[in-house]
Amino acid sequence: MPMDNPTPARPRTPEEIARLPQCPDVVEAAIERQITNIVHFTTMKGVTGILAKNMVRSRERLPHDEYLEHVYSPNVNTRKDEKWLDYVNLSITRINDNMFGASERWHIDEYNPWAVLSFKPEILGHPGVVFTTTNNIYPACRRAEGLCGFEQLFADFVLGRHNTRHNRDSKPANWPTDRQAEVLYPGELSCDYLQRIDVQLGESVDAVCGILGGLGLLGRIEVRHAPEVFI
Repeated sequence: MPMDNPTPARPRTPEEIARLPQCPDVVEAAIERQITNIVHFTTMKGVTGILAKNMVRSRERLPHDEYLEHVYSPNVNTRKDEKWLDYVNLSITRINDNMFGASERWHIDEYNPWAVLSFKPEILGHPGVVFTTTNNIYPACRRAEGLCGFEQLFADFVLGRHNTRHNRDSKPANWPTDRQAEVLYPGELSCDYLQRIDVQLGESVDAVCGILGGLGLLGRIEVRHAPEVFI
C-alpha cells in the first residue's frame, strides 16, 4: 500500500539514476488504470529532430547537440524549474492543455504545426522517473518517485495553480486528478518506446510519414490526424 506522504523527490544525477532499480509495480498500477499513452507535445520541427536522433532529450541536453540546435524550437521561451532541466516533461493520457495553450501563443507567428508523441506506459517504471501532482513549477506541487509518487497523481484531491483544489469527481481512472500533473523522465527518452504520433493538421500526416520513410521507420510508428488530442 503506498504511503500517504512519500519522500519528496529531488533531481538526481545520471550516476545516481544508473544505480536505481526498475519499478514494475508502477507499470502494473498504470495497466490497472488502463493507461495506454504517455504523451509529449512538440512542433513538427521538434518531431524532425527527435526522430533523427531516435530520442527525446531534456532541454538541458539539447543545446549540446549541433544538429538539434538547427531544428529544435522550445515550446516556451523560459523554464522556471531550472533544477529539473535535465528531465523530459510528459503527461499521462492527455496533454497539459494549459501549457499547450501557452506554447501556441509563444509560436503564434510561426508556421510550425504541432504533434503529440505517444509512448508506451512501461516507461513509467524506468529508474529515476519522478511524478508531480501538478505543474512542476507551482508551489503546491508534490514530487515523488515510485509507486507512492504515481498514486499521488490520482488522489481524491490535489492542489494546483494558486492552490486551486482539483477533485477526481467523475474523471476516468486513467486521468490524473490535476490535468497539469507531470511525468519527469530523466535525461533522454528513447523512441524505441514511441508507439504513435498524432498531428494537429491533416497535411502534417504526409510530412511525418516522409520523415519516417527517410529514416527507414515507416510502418513502425502509427501516424494519425487527431486534432482532438490537442483540446
